[in-house]
Amino acid sequence: MKLRQNPRLGETLYEETLDNGLTVKLYPKSGYHKTYAILTTNYGSIDNTFMPIGENEYVTLPDGIAHFLEHKLFEKAEYDAFEKFGIYGASANAFTSFTRTSYLFSTTSHLQANLEILLDFVQEPYFTPATVNKEKGIIGQEIQMYNDEPDWRLFYTVVGNLYPQHPVRIDIAGTVDSIAKITADDLYQAQKTFYQPSNMSLFIVGQIDDPQEVLDWVSANQAAKQFDQPQPIVRSLPAEAEDGSDIIPYRSMTMPVVRSKSMVGVKGLTDFGTGEAGLVAKLKMNLLLEVLFGDSSTQVQRLYEQGLLDDSFGYEYAIQRSFNFVTLGGDTDDPKGLSDQLIAILEHYQDSPDFTEANLALVKKAALGEYLQAFNSLEAIANQYSDEFFNEVSPFDVLGLIEQVTLADLAQVAADFFKIEAMTVCHILPEEQA
Repeated sequence: MKLRQNPRLGETLYEETLDNGLTVKLYPKSGYHKTYAILTTNYGSIDNTFMPIGENEYVTLPDGIAHFLEHKLFEKAEYDAFEKFGIYGASANAFTSFTRTSYLFSTTSHLQANLEILLDFVQEPYFTPATVNKEKGIIGQEIQMYNDEPDWRLFYTVVGNLYPQHPVRIDIAGTVDSIAKITADDLYQAQKTFYQPSNMSLFIVGQIDDPQEVLDWVSANQAAKQFDQPQPIVRSLPAEAEDGSDIIPYRSMTMPVVRSKSMVGVKGLTDFGTGEAGLVAKLKMNLLLEVLFGDSSTQVQRLYEQGLLDDSFGYEYAIQRSFNFVTLGGDTDDPKGLSDQLIAILEHYQDSPDFTEANLALVKKAALGEYLQAFNSLEAIANQYSDEFFNEVSPFDVLGLIEQVTLADLAQVAADFFKIEAMTVCHILPEEQA
């Protein structure tokens, strides 16, 4: 096994790629009684158009199929995986993002048995027309519930403005109409293509007495199964305007809300990829946003005092395979006033009283503290390692990368990113204001 060691933390990560291509990472944590395992495939809601294994033409499956597949894999002809985990004292869950699907459990006992359950239910699909149709009603209700949620609508409208063609504009769960088209054959086709071991990783953290023994358990499980030869996965995405000229600059709508909602979105016109360059871009942007809009920001305090924002204000940088964007906003009585002020702060970042070496030093110190604190949470560690950025980089490297960031770095990021032609605004207004 390959070893990555971090003298600063006094911890070791073990890595191995099995013969079938599955990447296995083991992270023993002394002093913990719990073990947390997460099995992730590099497949999410944006991966609808692809070339199936063994074929030479693209297919496009219905929106929401990755999330639908995540739900259906738990149900087998003879058992339900959730119940099986329960028998062995484990708590299980799963989630789908735009680019990943993860299945996980935590346990204080029977690690080998629970690993077998995890690997088997994910890698041995069982779908029938009847079970698929039953799930459509359940997920359809979930979709409708989110459609009625103002913050959800605000977010996806902004993303749709930034990406009018890219499937990131569509809810991860799909639409009621799209999931109605999903068939059992579609699910088998997606599972066969994207759930190849070579497109997956297994990360285990916590009480691991003997890493080699745990690796042997996983290796034996995989060796007993028949898999096709690993094949490259060929995806396709719609063409986008590289200069952002297809961005929709503004949309508004009315909903049954008490106060208006205002959100600004900024599209990253550079694709950083998902290796070290993407991770560095993510760290720099997060530091930049914290400098400009964090808890200690005088600009944000000014907007509070002017009554333009409240505790609902928030910001986020999303960066994954094939897209990256910033969103920021919240509830307000003056949606245009808030979005205008936020855009002004972004455009004139260098004039902000918060954009200083001293403030960056404080923000970096806080970020380092939070990151070190996260190493005390098994769940945080596992979720971190399942992120696509850590295919090439270790989370152990993040501390050094944060320490290296300078104010000049942030100025360059802001100059490259915060362009007016890359921005959009969405307002949700109370119905009585329509």
